[in-house]
Amino acid sequence: MTLTNQPTKSFLNDDVPPMGIYETLYAFADSYGSFMGTEGTHPWSQGFPLTTPLEKFNGPELPSSVNVTMEDRFYPKAWGHPLLRETIVDYYNTYYGSNIKPDNVIIFAGGRPGIYAVLAYLKKDIQIRIGNVEWPAYLDILTQTGVDWKTVPMSPENNFHPTNAEYFDRSGLNHKTNLFSVISNPGNPTGHARAGDELEQLMKMAEQPQNGILLDEAYEMFHSPSVSGLQYVSDLDSSNVFITGACTKGFQSPGIRIGWMIASKKNIETLSNFSSFGMGGVSHPSQMYAVELLKPDRVPLQRKAIEEHYEWQRKRYKQAFEKMDLKVFTGEGGFYHWLQLPEGLNAEEFNTRLYKRGAAVLTGRDCDMGRPHSKDPTYVSPYMDMFRFSFGPLLPETFESDIELMSEVLEAYKADVGVSS
Repeated sequence: MTLTNQPTKSFLNDDVPPMGIYETLYAFADSYGSFMGTEGTHPWSQGFPLTTPLEKFNGPELPSSVNVTMEDRFYPKAWGHPLLRETIVDYYNTYYGSNIKPDNVIIFAGGRPGIYAVLAYLKKDIQIRIGNVEWPAYLDILTQTGVDWKTVPMSPENNFHPTNAEYFDRSGLNHKTNLFSVISNPGNPTGHARAGDELEQLMKMAEQPQNGILLDEAYEMFHSPSVSGLQYVSDLDSSNVFITGACTKGFQSPGIRIGWMIASKKNIETLSNFSSFGMGGVSHPSQMYAVELLKPDRVPLQRKAIEEHYEWQRKRYKQAFEKMDLKVFTGEGGFYHWLQLPEGLNAEEFNTRLYKRGAAVLTGRDCDMGRPHSKDPTYVSPYMDMFRFSFGPLLPETFESDIELMSEVLEAYKADVGVSS
């Protein structure tokens, strides 16, 4: 018998909400009538850099094309193009004094597929430690992979910068449980970075038996000087250290979707096996574009321009925000400011008001790794009065208009709720 007029139920899991940034983008489009990025909008919520040369600081030209050969139309290798793997190895060994080999590198379609794969294949006797304030996608990935995680406290009291020891605190764990820390460094959204002695100590902890780390270095170049935990790893092949990088931020090319994971040869082999059936490798033309970006003659210019341009932007936006009666809790890395509204104001309401002017920020609630994965309206985040402002994609010449617009919206909000300046 054939059933008719019966509603069709989706075979897919319904519990797959978009990451917090996309929720903001959808809400903005509903309010403003067009998507963020269209002419006249202000992408303060967006996590991408300028994709044009940083001329003020003598940044190099970005490649305009790559040569595609017959071989580039073959299926790619599951672990990545040999030339790109060698190029990445040369980059880290040159700038961070490491001694990694191509077998320590696998290429992914951006940083997040690599992060997802690592967390998806963690063994079940591992507990994850992650800061209470982190990149919104981590919450989605942690939830969807079904791992066990606990947050490390982050607040104004510790300046959103927990100690290294808190990420490897074994209190309450049995002797069989392993610890695996997930840290973005420099941090998104806080901009706090571990460098020098502090980073060296972190990596020593991560190499200890029963410990491991996934260090997300998407913002490696956005610190003075550029920073990588790989500099302090003593025996990568005997560790559970995973370091991820990408062309997304420092190399100004998020659209080519090239990222990589650096780890022990054994762990790279496991990830390569996954890629052989779960990913199938990454586009050769994109990998060849990444080789162009990483050419030895342009990398020093790129690193210098990124560091100087974004340090300049970070400082002048900070000064303006402090004059605006916003509390700034930003570190010295990344291209975000982590800000707190005056007492009595709420970041989600602030965003709603910004939408009407063609602007948006990312609310602190979306960066809360302790919140329910679903948009539970009853949950009150400790970060309801905080937000992330991105100056990553902003042209230098929009600075005055950015500050003017935000000041106007903030002052109107304060007046409406009776908060004094």
